[in-house]
Amino acid sequence: MAEFMSLRDAVAHCIGDGDRVAMEGFTHLIPHAAGHEVIRQQRKHLTLVRMTPDIIYDQLIGMGCADKLVFSWGGNPGVGSLHRFRDAIENKWPQPLDIEEHSHAAMANAYEAGAANLPFAMMRGYLGADLSLVNPNIRSVTCPFTGEVLAAMPAIRPDVAVIHALRADREGNVLLEGITGVQKEAVLASKRAIVTVEEVVDTFGPTNRNAVILPSWTITAVCVVPGGAHPSYAQGYYSRDNSFYIAWDAISRDRDSFLAWMTRHVLEQGPEAFAVHARPAKASKLS
Repeated sequence: MAEFMSLRDAVAHCIGDGDRVAMEGFTHLIPHAAGHEVIRQQRKHLTLVRMTPDIIYDQLIGMGCADKLVFSWGGNPGVGSLHRFRDAIENKWPQPLDIEEHSHAAMANAYEAGAANLPFAMMRGYLGADLSLVNPNIRSVTCPFTGEVLAAMPAIRPDVAVIHALRADREGNVLLEGITGVQKEAVLASKRAIVTVEEVVDTFGPTNRNAVILPSWTITAVCVVPGGAHPSYAQGYYSRDNSFYIAWDAISRDRDSFLAWMTRHVLEQGPEAFAVHARPAKASKLS
């Protein structure tokens, strides 16, 4: 059952060195504040899982938290490369990084298999593709009914899922609306789950058709962190900070400027620093 606690306590309680950690969010509701707390607590040897690793994983990799990345696309969306990710692959700085690359469809299927407590996922999408030449976890199975050969990959079963959501009620149930990505599947597939939220409410009230409610029994810790998705956006709370994504390209290109920024804005700050970014979104547009 979900327990309300500080983000500092949640990370200390749920995430240990060597864990397999999935921080999900697709353009929307990316858990930056939680990722920063993992960095502050100096977690090491993590296997990071994410369909679309962007700035927060660039920061985790650059600060030496990760030994491996399981992913399907990596970049600074709308801007270019992740320079700390590239430096780890090309120059082994600050340490070597193993990678396991999949397609988006395979990652989504593997999360669903993990959520269903199945050992692997199946799909047709890899047939005729060469990714299996560099990823030994892409294999094949033969359908016992039709004889069709299908691609197979291991289910994703993280030790910990970390997501950001809009609201929690006082019982620890959590509401997601807008673009929800694979947050639900990541939580259901994981042994433990940390959810940061914008606010706690008495009732969720009317919801959108695509709303997802995660019951409290699927969650380990709920942490109230207004602005916890910044610089990504939270529908109805604040817009995407496009200027920061652009600025990150220059900040992260150089090791010294990266470390200086991380020291000033992450290591010397706390989760409460994110509250400054919690501001009303424009009703007509979420850029």
